[in-house]
Order: sequence, then C-alpha cells, then structure tokens
Amino acid sequence: MREIIFDIETSGCDMADLAPSQQEYLNREPMKEPDPDLRAQKLIDAERFLSLYPFTSEIVVISMLDIQSGTYFTYYNSKTTEESEENFKGARAKFKGMHEKDILKGFWSVMEKADKVITFNGRGFDVPFVLLRSAKLGVKPSKNWMGYRYDTVNHIDLLEQFSYYGAFKRFNLDFYCHAFGIESPKSEEISGIKVQEFYRAGKIKEVAEYCLHDVEATYKLYKIWREYLSFGK
Repeated sequence: MREIIFDIETSGCDMADLAPSQQEYLNREPMKEPDPDLRAQKLIDAERFLSLYPFTSEIVVISMLDIQSGTYFTYYNSKTTEESEENFKGARAKFKGMHEKDILKGFWSVMEKADKVITFNGRGFDVPFVLLRSAKLGVKPSKNWMGYRYDTVNHIDLLEQFSYYGAFKRFNLDFYCHAFGIESPKSEEISGIKVQEFYRAGKIKEVAEYCLHDVEATYKLYKIWREYLSFGK
C-alpha cells in the first residue's frame, strides 16, 4: 500500500485585482460594521482571507511524503524549472520549482498512484482547495480524496480523528505537536500567517522548508494515531 502525506501553502491576490462585484461580495459583511475601527480591521481580514480561497489565491508549495519509500517531495511555485535534492533529517528530500499548473499536474500524477492520503485538516482545506484550483487552471484531478467523510480507508484527516469529527475541541497542528512532544513546524521566522509575506518577498525556499516541516510533523502525529487510536483502521 502506498501512503502519501501532503500539505499545501497558498498566497492570495490583492483585493483590487478582483472584479468590482467580487470585491463587493467579499466586503459586504465587513461594511455592515458600524464601528469604523472594527470595520477597518474586518476589511483587512477580508483581504487576508483571500489566501484561503482557490479562486482568489495560488498554490505556492505542495509538500508530500511517500511513507513507504521515506522520500519527501516538495513542488514550489517558480518562474523557471529547477530541481535539487537535500538530506532532510536522514531522509531524501526532492525539491522542484515550476509554474503552478505544472505543480498541480505533478501532484495529481503522484496521487494517482497513492492508495491512501494522510492530511491535517485536509477535508477542511487542502483537498477541496487543490480540487477546485485544479479545475480553475484546467488540470484534471486523478482521484477524489474527499469521498465519504467517515471512511478512513482512502483518506485519514488527523484533525477529524483527534477531534472525533468535531465531537471534541479542534486544535491547530502546533498545539497537537506540543501536546504529544513533537517538534512544531511553527517558528518565530515563519508560520502559516506569514507565508504570503515570505512568498512576495521572494523567499519561496523558506516557505518550501516550512511546508516540508508541516508534513514531517503530520507524519509523526499519524504514527501516534496509528499506534494508539486507530483500532485497526
């Protein structure tokens, strides 16, 4: 069985790049705020949230781990095609820079050969994002990793598993890492909220490394779930 862990990082466009009707739609709720200071903050948040939507942001990095081979693959958004290989904590880590559409083509080529995917909040973000973003860019997904929510045969979303599908409080990956003694991928230099800042500053390799550490942390969390909480799933 081929198991793949993956994670994505995204960067939103500017609100001004959208059609006027799209801007009005996204700013509709913030503009209802009567307090001018709160309204201004909500408008800032509305633009910041553009990174969360596949129609207003681009994929800047996809990192994957092939558990069986122990190899990491990281595709990052680049105007030129470039490849490199590094030693990542004793494992092979392959990096490849390419255009976003080619990132998605490469991703789905890997996913086509996978029997199971493991994510952290993949159902709530990563999987629907890559599906919809692929459709927007004219790339055909090779598999539908959403499927039946409670079926762990093909897709294990660890946020769903550790929260028992929302019956218990959901925490972020950093919180779970600290709780289980796993090194957190979050650092003072970069975190999820700083991805767009780093990407626009041309620091794509730093974003790629951050995403790679996210995948590593997800793998360690997966091993804990598999040993103690999977009950033979």
